[in-house]
Amino acid sequence: MRFATYIAQGQSFYGAVTDGGMIALNDSFPQWPTLFDAMAAQGIDQLVTAAKDEPVTHHNFTYDMVMPNARRILCVGVNFPDRNAEYKDGSAQPKFMSLFPRFASGFTGHDRPLIRPPESHQLDYEGEVAIVIGKPGRRIAQADAYDHIAALTLCNEGTIRDWVRHAKFNVTQGKNWDSSASMGPWLVPFTDPVQIDDARIITRVNGEIRQDDILSHMMHPIRREIEYISTFMTLQPGDIIVTGTPTGSGARLDPPQYLKPGDVVEVEVNGIGTLRNTVEDEAQ
Repeated sequence: MRFATYIAQGQSFYGAVTDGGMIALNDSFPQWPTLFDAMAAQGIDQLVTAAKDEPVTHHNFTYDMVMPNARRILCVGVNFPDRNAEYKDGSAQPKFMSLFPRFASGFTGHDRPLIRPPESHQLDYEGEVAIVIGKPGRRIAQADAYDHIAALTLCNEGTIRDWVRHAKFNVTQGKNWDSSASMGPWLVPFTDPVQIDDARIITRVNGEIRQDDILSHMMHPIRREIEYISTFMTLQPGDIIVTGTPTGSGARLDPPQYLKPGDVVEVEVNGIGTLRNTVEDEAQ
């Protein structure tokens, strides 16, 4: 079962994704006007039950960012060994993970364009798995971490590279340009560790593989991410953790290869799906 937020007939809906179209679930759960509200209420099991044997309601639609009103999105940076080596600073594997926030306004949906702003042409891609928290917790032990995951999705954590270097200590500016990243296409309920323990993540640009690794290579595995983050903040249902990208981003190629209008970027993870976006310049 897969769940998405989408636009149809000029209105926003959320529902179940089928091969034949969308099954809108808004009317079935008026207490949850958005998919985020359903996740925040720990309602994913109810969505699964409600979608069974229901007819398709929309054949023509446009995907939106999977939870466009998500309140808290935390991203883990430099989380693969080869990615750490890309910085060529001689540093060993860090003891603690790097973290930064992103805001929902920076994300667009599947099959919609990433927007390159006029202020910089250094728009880069980063294919990642994102987890959605489904059970609240503070100081969560690694052994219990997976009990707190409700769903999985994909992220192209687009970055304006030169804007992450505007000051001595920041990445926020380069990570939050409107529609510079994408998340989706859908949420896949998390039911088995095999979905992420050795999942393979591949990022392609115009069909060329740029990133290819497995999640078990992460320096700070997802269990550790949940443990660490929940040490300083109470994780709440609906929170999103973007877990880290492999080596191979455009900035680290020689010469660098940033995204340009007309490019097609695909992030694929077995068992979750493929997130696809084109690239366009911001309209002036």
